[in-house]
Amino acid sequence: MERSLSSRVGVLTGEGALSVFARARELEAAGRDIVHLELGEPDFHPSRAVLEAAKAAIDAGRDRYTSPSGLPQLKTAIAEYLQRTRVVSTTSESIFVGPGCKMILSLVAMALIEPGDAVLYPDPGFPIYRSIIRMLGGIPTPYDLKQSNGFQPDTVEIAAKITPQTKLLILNSPANPTGTVLSQQVQQSLASIAGRHNLWVISDEIYAQIIYDQNYTSIFTLPGMQERTVIVDGFSKSFAMSGWRLGYAVVPETLLEALSLLIVNTYTCASEFIQYAGVEAMTDSDKMVSKMMGEFYERRELFVAALNDIPGFRCSLPDGAFYAWVNIEETGMTATDLSHILLEEAGVAGISGQAFGDNGRNFLRFSFASSTERLREAVVRIRKSSPMWR
Repeated sequence: MERSLSSRVGVLTGEGALSVFARARELEAAGRDIVHLELGEPDFHPSRAVLEAAKAAIDAGRDRYTSPSGLPQLKTAIAEYLQRTRVVSTTSESIFVGPGCKMILSLVAMALIEPGDAVLYPDPGFPIYRSIIRMLGGIPTPYDLKQSNGFQPDTVEIAAKITPQTKLLILNSPANPTGTVLSQQVQQSLASIAGRHNLWVISDEIYAQIIYDQNYTSIFTLPGMQERTVIVDGFSKSFAMSGWRLGYAVVPETLLEALSLLIVNTYTCASEFIQYAGVEAMTDSDKMVSKMMGEFYERRELFVAALNDIPGFRCSLPDGAFYAWVNIEETGMTATDLSHILLEEAGVAGISGQAFGDNGRNFLRFSFASSTERLREAVVRIRKSSPMWR
């Protein structure tokens, strides 16, 4: 008799980008050349100073357990970084370090969500939000991000969806996949809603440093929000440290003990030598972030303009992150079918917007965190393939 698995595993979903990446690797193994625009991973590597800090830490034997919440030096560096880059005032005692943002996000959700709790999350949005909510027995409640509204949340819609069971609101700005930065007016309205209905807020700020033509404001800084907001951030995007798996959260005092217990019962601590590398990354001594942002800015301008010259494609300049969110409705194809053709026939790996929720069904997501040369090649290939889908 076959033994069953936990029911919570059955409600989990994958992440579309990783599925496409796996298929792209299969095609490469068969000799195909694939332009990888599916993963949200900078094509840069950490600065030389960060690499040297990691090596020095290993040589010094810093490969031991640390405090579950993280190295004091790193937590202090994070607090100073948040004050410097987004005027977030917090203390090192409120910061928890972990092996990547997904782990941090999962543990924060475990601390907050009970079975039957309703959780508001963006659609389209990072697929893991809905997956985690379902795993914990919560009620996933999507709120719409529509092109007609500049992909800003409709705060009237959000307020109308709140019930006595609603406990948590998840925000992501700059957003994956749309690249939208929440406006000040929207954030103020959301803060008012959260206060009025006593909601917790998770603010996913992993792309906060990757922002164009404006300054970043965290909802954490608005009146009354520090006591109910958890900031989730990390090193993968802004510091090109995706494989290092280093993330962190800023949490209100009422969550400190709960998160400490969850860490002790899961990952114990993040790797010590990687945390020392994180301290160096926070200083950004060789201005790696600004150099990377200069490249992303140029790629954004070039790639979006080129995509808009392709028949049936419509794409707005993103406010932040490094994704082109392309409306393909005029092609007459579904996003799933078109992304399949582009990968299998043209050798361009992108993501069907359906992977990010129902509101993504007429969109494709392409990452422009690849080199300018590869972005140009992708456009050439997409254009050549267009007779197959026109």
